[in-house]
Amino acid sequence: MVTPTQIGKYQIQGELGKGGMGVVWRGWDAAIARAVAIKCIDKRSYQGTELDELLQRFRQEAQVVGRLVHPRIVQIYDYFEDEQGAYIVMELVHGKPLSQHLAQGDVYEIHEVGQIIAQILDGIGYAHGHKVVHRDIKPSNILINNDGRIKINDFGIAHVEASTLTQMGDLLGTPHYMSPEQFLGKEITPLVDLFAIAVIAYELLTRNRPFTGNVATIMQQVLAVDPVKPSLLNMRLSASMDAVLGKALSKKPEDRYASAREFSDAFKQAVRDSISPEVTVSSLAAQAFDGNALLNVAQAMNTIKIKAEALTADDDSGTISLDTSVKKARLLIVDDEERILTALKSLFRERYHVFTTTDGNKALEFLRKYQMHVIISDQRMPLMLGVDLLRRSREISPRSVRILLTGYSDLSAIVGSINDGEVYRFINKPWDNAALHSVVAEAVTIALELADTKSAAVALPDKMTAAVLVIAPDEDIFRVARELLGTRCPVLYAADSEDAMLILQQQEVAVVLADVEASQIELTSMLKLLKQETPQILTIVTTKKADSELVIELINQAQVFRILSKPINVALLKEHIHAALQRYLSYKQTPKLLRSHKVQAVAEVRESHLGVRILDNLKLFRGKWFGAA
Repeated sequence: MVTPTQIGKYQIQGELGKGGMGVVWRGWDAAIARAVAIKCIDKRSYQGTELDELLQRFRQEAQVVGRLVHPRIVQIYDYFEDEQGAYIVMELVHGKPLSQHLAQGDVYEIHEVGQIIAQILDGIGYAHGHKVVHRDIKPSNILINNDGRIKINDFGIAHVEASTLTQMGDLLGTPHYMSPEQFLGKEITPLVDLFAIAVIAYELLTRNRPFTGNVATIMQQVLAVDPVKPSLLNMRLSASMDAVLGKALSKKPEDRYASAREFSDAFKQAVRDSISPEVTVSSLAAQAFDGNALLNVAQAMNTIKIKAEALTADDDSGTISLDTSVKKARLLIVDDEERILTALKSLFRERYHVFTTTDGNKALEFLRKYQMHVIISDQRMPLMLGVDLLRRSREISPRSVRILLTGYSDLSAIVGSINDGEVYRFINKPWDNAALHSVVAEAVTIALELADTKSAAVALPDKMTAAVLVIAPDEDIFRVARELLGTRCPVLYAADSEDAMLILQQQEVAVVLADVEASQIELTSMLKLLKQETPQILTIVTTKKADSELVIELINQAQVFRILSKPINVALLKEHIHAALQRYLSYKQTPKLLRSHKVQAVAEVRESHLGVRILDNLKLFRGKWFGAA
């Protein structure tokens, strides 16, 4: 098929690849400046009933996935047809399928497999909750974004409850990943997807597929032969991993896990067991039958020794005693990879006291004994996610400044880090040393100033003069907020940033509740500059798109207080608004606390024509209601 220059309203920028149904093009939607992927069926390549059936499946894919909105599922934006073809316009994923990673020899650590499988089960569990069964889960349909996010793709043969398109007896799927009931043509349930995910988990953990050979041989194995226990192929795996994958690969559906959540919980525990020093040493020692195995045991036990270190100080002495008379700032860094800890320790040891650990629980125990000025945590850790660590560290050490360091830009993790851990900055791996030094220096400065600051909890009064300002293209969120707050404080509405700035000049505002999309450049610029000029105003963002880049940008440049995904949980919205109002009052009581909301001034925002205009408006009320910040 010749590469077209235009399909519908989309400019075509090249071919991304060929799928089972046709070609996938890279497209550009000029109206909203968005890159897309366009999957195409060339009608001229098929005839009669074959074309009819193919188009029916294609339309069903668009309809099925079009109503599935989840960060782990490739989103569909549009569907249309013309005389030449039928087209599905969908999210463009910047990355490669898992199958390509496996083909090029990529190897994943146990905790990385845990993260991959957890994400797949999260997405497929959401689909099952909407009565959709994928039926063809396999590595080529699992896309890995360049930042580590998983996206499930290709629902082309998905089964929808009450659908007559796929009937019992249809043999659809990919043999290596098909369940017994698929081979036998029996009723399709969500458990076929869980079986396939268990096959992928087995393959990632052992570098071997559980069922191999031609189609007939695979079918015979799937129906009647139990695969080799995973721990016999990877000695680092625990007996509990054998049990979990054995259950997930059971021949009878009723013997498997009943849901994606149940499977996910069990698999996460098996990952923790496999990483645990005690379990791993025992498992390895029990299997050391020959010289090579003994060598593997020695190497693995050496790794375990490193991983099991409780906490190390910057002088490499291993002690966790602390001389509090020394006026150097103290950094606590938590990451499950020793190489990361070594790199960060080397980067900061000349300027700060640096304490490192791979164990989140040990870090929290340490925080109960000693005050840390800055806490830097990775997100992707098998025993305790960075979001959980920072949330709990905030309860133990509220004056510490928290930084989340990760190469895994999962929106739910980012939202959790802000809503629960109140992270100061979000930094992506791999980092720029100069930029990281600058951020940590800012954090240290703030932490040293706030170290001895005391502030009593501020009760929310029945009446406040400061308002909540809702900025949204329609009044739905405004009506909800007004209903939730009643007569406690004024609730005002602005359709856009221009209206908002007029209100800000006339009324004291404590909280801005903004409905934000990536295309709203003027609004996002205003939020960034508003925090720079009037840091006392708290911002709550609502967004319906899984746009982690936008959220990270608003965290780092607008110090967003809370983030809510749409559709909005009303109880959570009320909780966040009340928390923001209390924080505003605490800033009035203890203005020094505002230093923890300092944001980096971005020259390209401030010096742009739009930025200059916004700043001119903001100057009209800066300090008017609260005093100079």
